[in-house]
Amino acid sequence: MSGAGRFWLRENKATLLAFVGFVAMFALYAANHPAGLNANVAQTAANKGAILAILAIAQTLVVLTSGIDLSAGMVMVLANCLASHIVVGTHLAAALGALGVLAVGALCGALNALIVVFGRLQPIVATIATGSIYYGAALALRPVPGGDVDAGLADAFTGQVAGVFPASLLLLLALVAFVWWPFRGSVVGRAVYAVGSSEVAAYMSGVPIRRAKFAAYTLAGLLASAAGLFVTFLTYSGEASAANGGTYTLYSIAAVVLGGVSLFGGSGGAVGAIFGALMFRTIGDLLFVFNVEPLWQPLFQGLVLTAAVCLGSLRLLRIRDRLELYG
Repeated sequence: MSGAGRFWLRENKATLLAFVGFVAMFALYAANHPAGLNANVAQTAANKGAILAILAIAQTLVVLTSGIDLSAGMVMVLANCLASHIVVGTHLAAALGALGVLAVGALCGALNALIVVFGRLQPIVATIATGSIYYGAALALRPVPGGDVDAGLADAFTGQVAGVFPASLLLLLALVAFVWWPFRGSVVGRAVYAVGSSEVAAYMSGVPIRRAKFAAYTLAGLLASAAGLFVTFLTYSGEASAANGGTYTLYSIAAVVLGGVSLFGGSGGAVGAIFGALMFRTIGDLLFVFNVEPLWQPLFQGLVLTAAVCLGSLRLLRIRDRLELYG
C-alpha cells in the first residue's frame, strides 16, 4: 500500500470500523427479523436511526472544538414542539414554517456560542443552563402533546424513493454532501479542527478561534432543530418531553464516540458519527428481535453508552505526551 493509502486508512480507520460494525449488526438484525429484510423494515430502521444520526452530526461539530453540547436534545424537543404549530397549512406555508424552525435552532446554537465564546463559561455548564431554557420554551408551546404537520412534506422525508430506498437515508447523504463536506473543507471548518487540537497553538497561529466556535455551535443548533423537525414528520405531533431530550443528548454523545470522534477534540468526523448513531440504534433493534425483556433493554444500552465513553478515553491512558493525540 502506498504512503497516501496508509495515511488515508489511518485517518479513516475509526469511520471504517463504525461502518463495519453497523453493517454486521444490521445484517444480524435483518436475518432474525420475522419479516426479513424488505423495504418497510429498512424504512422503519432508517427513520429511527436518522433522528439520532442528525443529532450526532450536531454533537460532532461541538465536540471537535473540545466542547460538548448538553442542550442538543432540548433544542430538538423545542423544534419538534414549534414545528407542530407552524409547519402546517399549504405546502408553501409549511415549507416556510420548516425554515422558521431551522432558524430558531440556529439562534439557539448562536446563544450557546455567545455564552461559551464571549461569556467564557465551560460548554458543559453553559449548555446545561441553556438546555433548561429551551425545554421551558418547548413546554410553553406544548403543555400537552398535540399539533399537526403537513403530510406531503412529512411523507417526502420519511417515505420511500422509488418504493424501495428510504428517503431518510437520502437526507443523511444530502447533509454530508452539502453541509458537512463543504464545512470541513472551509477555512472555518479547518479552524474548528485546529481549535480542538490545541486552542493555544491555534491562537498563536492566527486561527480565528471565536469565529470557528461560533460557527460550530450555531450550525450544531441548526442541525439539532433539523432532528426535531424530522421527529415531527414521523409523529405528526409535538411533545415537550424532558426524557426524550435528555436521552437523545446522551445517545448523541455515545454515537459520536462510537463513530471515532475524539472527546478531546480535533479528531474525527460526521460520517463516522452517522455510522455510530446507526450502530447504536441497531443495538436496540437487536434486543427487540432477540426478545430481550423491555425492562432489561436500558441496562444493555447503558452498558454500551459506558463502553463508548471509556473507549473514547482509552487512547489518553496509553499516551505519555498529550501531543501524541494529534500526531
